[in-house]
Amino acid sequence: MNNSRSCTSSHFRRLPKSLSIRRKVLGAIWYLASIQRQHHCWNIQCKNERNRTPACTSQFLNCSAKDNPARHAWLTTTNLLTNCDAQNDENFQFGMFAEAFTNHVAEASFIDKYFYCLWWGLRNLSSYGQNLMTSTYEGEILFSIGICIMGLVLFAHLIGNMQTYMQSASARLEEWRIRRRDTEEWMRHRQLPPELQERVRRFVQYKWLATRGVDEESILKSLPMDIRRQIQRHLCLALVRRVPFFAQMDDQLLDAICERLVSSLNTKDTFIVREGDPVNEMLFIIRGQLESSTTNGGRSGFSTQLHSGLALSEVEAFALRAVDLKFVAKQFKRLHSKKLQHAFRYYSHQWRTWGACYIQSAWRRYTRRKLQMELARQESLFYSQVMEGEVESYYRDEGGDERPLVDHSNNGSHLGATMLASAANTRKGVGHQKLPRPDDSTLEMPKFFKPEEPDFYAEHEDS
Repeated sequence: MNNSRSCTSSHFRRLPKSLSIRRKVLGAIWYLASIQRQHHCWNIQCKNERNRTPACTSQFLNCSAKDNPARHAWLTTTNLLTNCDAQNDENFQFGMFAEAFTNHVAEASFIDKYFYCLWWGLRNLSSYGQNLMTSTYEGEILFSIGICIMGLVLFAHLIGNMQTYMQSASARLEEWRIRRRDTEEWMRHRQLPPELQERVRRFVQYKWLATRGVDEESILKSLPMDIRRQIQRHLCLALVRRVPFFAQMDDQLLDAICERLVSSLNTKDTFIVREGDPVNEMLFIIRGQLESSTTNGGRSGFSTQLHSGLALSEVEAFALRAVDLKFVAKQFKRLHSKKLQHAFRYYSHQWRTWGACYIQSAWRRYTRRKLQMELARQESLFYSQVMEGEVESYYRDEGGDERPLVDHSNNGSHLGATMLASAANTRKGVGHQKLPRPDDSTLEMPKFFKPEEPDFYAEHEDS
């Protein structure tokens, strides 16, 4: 079916070219035959005037003798031009070639001759020579028969191509109708909800409009490896290079990736991927719009998961399956270079989120340590000032009354109590801040684990 359709399309493309060549050839033959027909008339009349004075010779008919005095004398007495006039067919019948002289084609410029002969060939080829008024000259009749046969062959060729094309198109349409009818019967048998049935119908309709029933994968598989690689490179290379991670790979590795891309079609309001599903393939969008959304800021860990992807319109894309990517990685060890590893971490959503959370946690630990150091410094300064008797500080007793921390009348006896009260106030302030210890478990990120290094080899699968 695919071969018949491709052959028909190639015939349709060759038909205008074949028609153009044939009309040019017919127009040129007609013009040259017209000149030859007139020269034949001149030879006949010249033979009839050889016994006259001045006599006609064959040299007088050549352009090289136009300055010959004898030729000028002969032109004044000859009847050759009158008897060989295309508008007067009593002495000589020009037939289908008279038009070249009655319309003054022979006297026109080269451009005018070219287009007129082109038009003459197209007109008579499309009408099978029905407008030709021929004489009894054998060559003229054979030429007219050739024009008629050529026109019939072209018309039959066109009709045959049209019939083949219509049969191929109708066969594909009938095949699609049968598949659609089977789908409808299956959905009714399974008692699918009306909304789900409508989505299935919309997908089947979109797939038919996008592919016209052509199986692209089977066509590519039937081609040689070199041609298939060139086609895949033409279709997919620009899309693959738009991904920063793939843009740093060499051409050989990109060709291997392009060879394993498959076509993917999705209709409107279709979830291409749901949040939490494992990553099975990567999509390179050709046309269409997608909406990416997540819940709780995407804080669901750093396993191989994606945000939800909803198709806002019909989406056509190429898909790279995870299995194919691992196969390419096993064949090409260059995937494990430091440059590609860095690119993977830099453009990975999981690695970026983990890095941001790690920096935030480190910053919190730093600020808390800085606050504790500042409290310790303030407490040390306070102790030194108390010991020197420069500060009159107070603390609250159990009854809520403020009392001086230091009694200057009896410094020595109350020094221990003063230090104890100062330490109590400091601890109370630190407790009010609820500052965790540097090794406290609250500083850790229990939900955000460091992503694993990309392992394309998948050795555990081979073992």
